[in-house]
Amino acid sequence: MSSSAKPRVAVVGLGSMGYGMATSLKRAGFDVTGCDVSADAVARFVADGGKGAKTPAEAAKDVGIVVSVVVNAAQTEAILFGKDGVAETLAADAVFISSATMDPEIARRLAKQLEATGRHYLDAPISGGAQRAAQGELTILASGSAAAFARARPALDAMAAKLYELGDAAGQGAAFKMINQLLAGVHIAAASEAIAFAAKQGLDIRKVYEVITASAGNSWMFENRIPHVLDGDYAPRSAVEIFVKDLGIIQDMARSARFPVPVSAAALQMFLMTSAAGMGRDDDASVARMYAQVTGTKLPGEKK
Repeated sequence: MSSSAKPRVAVVGLGSMGYGMATSLKRAGFDVTGCDVSADAVARFVADGGKGAKTPAEAAKDVGIVVSVVVNAAQTEAILFGKDGVAETLAADAVFISSATMDPEIARRLAKQLEATGRHYLDAPISGGAQRAAQGELTILASGSAAAFARARPALDAMAAKLYELGDAAGQGAAFKMINQLLAGVHIAAASEAIAFAAKQGLDIRKVYEVITASAGNSWMFENRIPHVLDGDYAPRSAVEIFVKDLGIIQDMARSARFPVPVSAAALQMFLMTSAAGMGRDDDASVARMYAQVTGTKLPGEKK
């Protein structure tokens, strides 16, 4: 397939998710330039057949689509409007696809700022993990103008197994993602509490995993994260700090709305405690280790 008929794409942020998204786009026949604060990540992408750029502004030159895959709103704003940001070079009528999880109010503000310059902003948080990113099978929760969707669609189709079109303005995609993150954080905290409690009871936790995944108490997060605990492997697929951030955003949104969220507030405290214990950059299943450390419970791979 010739890439000449497809818009050129820049992917800013080549972490575990962004790298997979960039390779999915390349596999679909796009001309892709990668950019990251890590020169090693860019070099790896170039070695895999992509192009590299040192700054977002350089990456965005002459492209029709920029996909921003960074951690938070502050990084997204820096990529857009900071020094060497994409707004300096992005072509008129190009689209900026923002994949970071953020407060919907900030997504609306960034969209308004970019749209005032004649470019398009698609609020498009992602879900699915690094493996599905690499396979081009993400779930994308998108909202934005019809023009933004039209320009972004070729890239979205290459990156997503499921694309949800959730509204005609930025902020809706972000709000949907925050509901997902509320549940995801609560489910990880609950799964971690349950498996550590099972270990404290002296149960065979591999058998607990087998029984629960076939029972009503199962959740997607229990099934996905508890194998990390069973293997004593806390290399970060998704770090504890992600949920410190995201459940914190939930608290801010809820306080503004005068809406009580006591269960997610409790989950946030569990992630904060895990981070305070020195595991903030480890896998989010480390909440189970925190429970184990506090209670003197032995988990696989742990000294105590």
